[in-house]
Amino acid sequence: MIEKSFDLVVIGGGIVGLATAYKYQKLFPERRVAILEKEGKLGAHQTGRNSGVIHSGIYYKPGSFKARNCVSGRKQLVAFAQEHNIEHDICGKIIVATQESELPILEAIYQKGLANEIEGMEIIGAEEINAIEPNVVGIKAIKVPVTGIIDYVAFCQKLVDLIQEINPHSELMLNTAFINSFEHEDLSGIQSSKGTIYCRKKIFCAGLQSDRLAKQDGANPEVRIVGFRGDYYELTPQAKDKIKHLVYPVPDPDFPFLGVHFTRMTDGSVECGPNAVFSFKREGYSPTSFSWKDTYDALSYPGTWKLFMRHTSQGMAEMQRAFSKKLFLKALQKMVPSLTMEDIRPVRAGVRAQAIERNGNLVDDFKIVHHKNSVHVLNAPSPAATASLAIADEILSLAGFID
Repeated sequence: MIEKSFDLVVIGGGIVGLATAYKYQKLFPERRVAILEKEGKLGAHQTGRNSGVIHSGIYYKPGSFKARNCVSGRKQLVAFAQEHNIEHDICGKIIVATQESELPILEAIYQKGLANEIEGMEIIGAEEINAIEPNVVGIKAIKVPVTGIIDYVAFCQKLVDLIQEINPHSELMLNTAFINSFEHEDLSGIQSSKGTIYCRKKIFCAGLQSDRLAKQDGANPEVRIVGFRGDYYELTPQAKDKIKHLVYPVPDPDFPFLGVHFTRMTDGSVECGPNAVFSFKREGYSPTSFSWKDTYDALSYPGTWKLFMRHTSQGMAEMQRAFSKKLFLKALQKMVPSLTMEDIRPVRAGVRAQAIERNGNLVDDFKIVHHKNSVHVLNAPSPAATASLAIADEILSLAGFID
């Protein structure tokens, strides 16, 4: 078993943890950082299983952490990608209204975009929609030119490379799980599955396990993480030219997800999705994945049932669509009516970590808390990947490393 000492330990090898470790290493090049990841590779869960979108920041409440950090993080991310040749494309997107009842919601989103100072937005009509996306049917849309796509796993690997370039004594420790923390008179650190690691500060970016690790560290998270699986289809090679950019529906303002959408990926493929269904396993990526522990944790929590009661009809519709290619296609056909069953095929799934309060409210904003010598990122759903470099600054400030 190992026994090592570092200045900082980051628990979680996803995008937020790695961005934080990188920003810290740039600030303090002489200090040693350890990044602990329980899996055998980087970005194994939310980071490597999201849609790869560089979000603009248009949807988020003005003044919120999400709004501020998404806009700032997007600009930092694009500059980083350009500097380090990370594959990306600022291809733009449209948010499409297909019926009159959606127009007030579209206008409200546009007003948020103005308040959040999203560059280059404009409202366009049906003719302009067809000029951008000939196969998309809509009556109005918001054109958002600063939205893009990126390879987030490649971004993560570059962060690790740069950390070790700055300080070769910093380490990425894969297949290394956090067990518990300890605080003695002169000693602070953690027990890991590979031994003891001493450190001055700990930063937890544990995603789907964030509430559990907070408890193991002695903190009270005051929320419960509940997983929502998102299934993705992709357009077949014969159909992928039906989408040129990113195409989103107008979201249901009463439902906390953006709806199934089309994303042209960096490799030229086009993904469709995700839906959003309760997951019976936090790290379960098929409709039949199941964990007794995860299911009990979610369904024994009052907030989960209160959330379900508020969104019963939407939740049932999402669940039905998870098991029905026909229903999934029907959702996609609202914007692209020419799609057929032969045009789509299932490709993968991800699970979103969503923090829920006991009263059933979703924690809508990022939630980061300080506890003794630790900082815990308890809620960092989308657009956390886009915002990761900006979130890192927030974490380091809360930890007392920057003003």
